Amino acid sequence: MQLDAPAKVNLHLEVLGLRPDGFHELAMVMQTIDLADQLTLECLPQGDLRLTLDSTTGPVPLDGDNLILKAAEALRREVGRPDLGAAIHLCKRIPIGAGLAGGSSDAAAALRGLCTLWQLPLAMEVLERLAAAIGSDVPFCLRGGTQLCFGRGERLEPLPDLPPLGVLLLKDPGVSVATPWAYSLCRQRLGAEYGSDEAAFEPRRQALRQRFGQSSPWPPAEQPQALRNDLQRVVAPEVPSVRAGLERLAAAPGLRALAMSGSGPTLFGLFDDLEAARCAAEDLSPAAAAAGLQTWTSRFRAALPPHTASSR
Repeated sequence: MQLDAPAKVNLHLEVLGLRPDGFHELAMVMQTIDLADQLTLECLPQGDLRLTLDSTTGPVPLDGDNLILKAAEALRREVGRPDLGAAIHLCKRIPIGAGLAGGSSDAAAALRGLCTLWQLPLAMEVLERLAAAIGSDVPFCLRGGTQLCFGRGERLEPLPDLPPLGVLLLKDPGVSVATPWAYSLCRQRLGAEYGSDEAAFEPRRQALRQRFGQSSPWPPAEQPQALRNDLQRVVAPEVPSVRAGLERLAAAPGLRALAMSGSGPTLFGLFDDLEAARCAAEDLSPAAAAAGLQTWTSRFRAALPPHTASSR
């Protein structure tokens, strides 16, 4: 069985406040794109779990810290079947430490794929509960498409699929951003703006629902929009490649919107379609290369059908 594990970008990331459990309360819109890792799964006997790697983006841990193996172990514990085994091969194509949820998407694909491979009769609600225990972005990656994401990111409200807009991604391959560091910096610098309770949080969630419930949340192409990412406000001043990428993207022909994804350092611009994104990438190529930035092009991807794994 082979499964895609697609990346995501954040079309909106708003930090509402700090929760009693120490996590930040968030209001986000996440969108799946078709840049993807690939998992290949095969049954093994005697509870043997093996993970191998083919990566073009850098090293990945292959021990118990890997979210794929955490997903496999979570499934085995849920059904009380330590005898279930699998050989899992990860073809890694999503940049690592990039704010694109590559590890979370790998875990979500493992949950879906192993559930099918091992013929486990688990409902989507069970997989989402297991996903939330593995990582905040994993529940979104189970469903994909366009979703409002609240709480830590695990509370999902689906939105209608957006048109297949083109996406141009920029990243310095030598730079990564630790998500805990980004949130710690956000608390230090933006903490005075935090709300303190549901009475403050819910109106901001409702405003986001209304905006992205519109038929088109994007401005005309001649008025490029800087999408909101509160982490970008604190990360960009500290990371030169983020500032350089934003500056170059802002000059891209045909740009509709731009932002940093997640905690960064990947930047993305949105275009009318994939061809427009490719043309912009070609136009920006000399300036991006001079700044040490790599580029990728992609496009929006629709949500997965509930509790299914595409296999071949």
